[in-house]
Amino acid sequence: MKKISLGLALHNHQPLGNFPWVFDDAYQHAYLPMVEELARHPSIHASLHYSGCLLDWLKAERPEFLFMLKELADRGQVEIMGGAYYEPILPAIPDPDKRGQILKMSAFIEKEFDARPGGMWLAERVWEPYLAKVLSEAGIDWTLIDDTAFKMVGKSDDELFGYFLTEEQGHYLKVFPIHKYLRYSIPWHEVGSIIENLRSRATEEGGRIAILGDDGEKFGIWPGTYEHCWEKGWVNDFFKAVEDNGEWLSTIKLGDYVDRYPPAGRIYLPCSSYDEMLEWSLPQQLSWEYTHLKQRLEDEGRADIIRYLYSGFWRNFMVKYPEVNRMHKKMLLVHNKVHRARTVNEEGCGLDYLWRAQCNCSYWHGVFGGIYLTDIRAETYSNLIRAENCADELLVKRDSGCNLYMMDYDGDGRQEVLSDGREFSLYISPYEGGSIIEWDLRKKDFNLLSTMGRRPEGYHKDLLAKQGEGDTPGGSGIKSIHDHVRVKKEYTGGLPVYDTLPRSGLMDRFISAEETLESYEKNTFVDTGEFAGQPYECSVDAEPDCRVKLKRRSYVQTGMILTDVILEKTVTLMEREGRLDIVYKFTNAGKTTLNTIFGSEWNINLLGGGHNDNASYKVEGKDIGDAHLDSRGVIERTRQLELINTFLGIEMMLNLDRPLTIWRYPVESLSNSEGGVEEVYQCSCLLILFPLHLEAGRDTGFQYSWSLGK
Repeated sequence: MKKISLGLALHNHQPLGNFPWVFDDAYQHAYLPMVEELARHPSIHASLHYSGCLLDWLKAERPEFLFMLKELADRGQVEIMGGAYYEPILPAIPDPDKRGQILKMSAFIEKEFDARPGGMWLAERVWEPYLAKVLSEAGIDWTLIDDTAFKMVGKSDDELFGYFLTEEQGHYLKVFPIHKYLRYSIPWHEVGSIIENLRSRATEEGGRIAILGDDGEKFGIWPGTYEHCWEKGWVNDFFKAVEDNGEWLSTIKLGDYVDRYPPAGRIYLPCSSYDEMLEWSLPQQLSWEYTHLKQRLEDEGRADIIRYLYSGFWRNFMVKYPEVNRMHKKMLLVHNKVHRARTVNEEGCGLDYLWRAQCNCSYWHGVFGGIYLTDIRAETYSNLIRAENCADELLVKRDSGCNLYMMDYDGDGRQEVLSDGREFSLYISPYEGGSIIEWDLRKKDFNLLSTMGRRPEGYHKDLLAKQGEGDTPGGSGIKSIHDHVRVKKEYTGGLPVYDTLPRSGLMDRFISAEETLESYEKNTFVDTGEFAGQPYECSVDAEPDCRVKLKRRSYVQTGMILTDVILEKTVTLMEREGRLDIVYKFTNAGKTTLNTIFGSEWNINLLGGGHNDNASYKVEGKDIGDAHLDSRGVIERTRQLELINTFLGIEMMLNLDRPLTIWRYPVESLSNSEGGVEEVYQCSCLLILFPLHLEAGRDTGFQYSWSLGK
């Protein structure tokens, strides 16, 4: 009789920074139901993975769940897979952290489940060939990689029903292919059709294995799946169908399969991930074109062409999104500090905070919010700052003051200015308009400039095309989350608004008197100067306070006239006072009078989205109406403005040297999530307006400061 095995590998994860209710909702609707269903079907075997982020929450909040897992493991029904503890994209982090995180997970599993894991789950299945050596050295025997990678080197679907042996520098690793058919059909398709597909793959030898490797959240958390999987009983029906066909179909743990069967051959795999991830990593227009090209070919039944179509590379997210690159390079900088501090004192060097900050969820974007999720992005930076604080306590000997230096911190081939103090850390990019790209409140473990620009995404085209269409598909099944664009709530915003520059601090704008808050917010205004995002000359002075002087000479257009303007700005980090001083000087180097409005732009993230009652503006002696940080409006002639988040314990005071007008509005991006496309708060934009009437040969200026409330 023809036979085949089925490998069920389920990965469960919640990112650090997710709200507690999100963890609990996932537990109640996906994690607990699956384990309970497995307990009711003792003949169904599975390989289960839980990220360290999730395991920590389960151990603290739902310890009974770990006991349930151990019972299943003790009776040989499930195996607990290893992984890198805080679910990093392994190629994106340094090798010592790869090894350390894998060993931390293996030690946890051995302690809790009395078994050392032989295999591991790769975060987002991002594979690069050299990982074979790293994983092998960390005691890992096998892992799973999407069948995309195997097909890239010429393997056909019919050849992918086993595992292969790969190596790097003589270090060997077994690799299982994850079958895209099963990933797309479970739990979306009818049970009978999946069983028949497996039957068609069975052989007389009976040594084949078909592998489902996918997220556990698809069984209850993704839209429509709780009703489908549990209330209507799809999972029970599937398990029962496997049991009913037990004479030819059986489930097997992947570790047991490795022990019983030899490899299907030797293989060397290219850099890869699952198809969708590779598509998402492309520039937005190419991503849209590539996705729709493949869909068209699938509709035409052109499998002969599709098999040769592969594109994208995960690391390109660090090119696609400057914010991802900044975060990643900050992580590398902190890694160097932490591992130097580790040689001084293993305890208290900040290593675990560093590892937490390597959690992958804020370093990319696809069908889930990723880098667009403000709280998760903020949590990543908070852990980086905590790690850096720990390391600096061991490495830096100082009572006060700050350390000022220049280096190419973000890997763009140009030097940035970095100022590290006990109160603040400040990163300034002379090349990007002399803007401040990171501002850490070190005692609050918070980066005020953890922002995200409004960027075009490939799915925006589909969203606009589908406005008015329903989300509920026809037929008896439900659609995969990858199959369509959903709208979380009705989107009536018209064409999305996009930014041309990253959302930083101390950005220099010149606008005409005809511009309005609305035109500025919608980015339809005309910047009449050539300063924002342009290179500035830079000099630094660390005594007595950290001082950075930035200068650019260019043109400002007024009507048909171009005026030669010298803009100088000095940033002084008053570490002892916990204050940041900004001084502007404008010189009219032209031959005509300059009449314009200068705007100093700041984009500050104090987690003010969702009309957060803890996050607000305050202007002494003025009623500004809606004072939430995601409100918009014009504050006329003020010398002071406070930004407050009482939950974070942060009060930022802006003090101006004269009464000036300030525009404010929330920066909201249109981004995708598992729940659908929605507008997501990224930061609050402030524009300090300074009218300029400057005769030829004359100069003028103004100044202001930011300080921390006590």
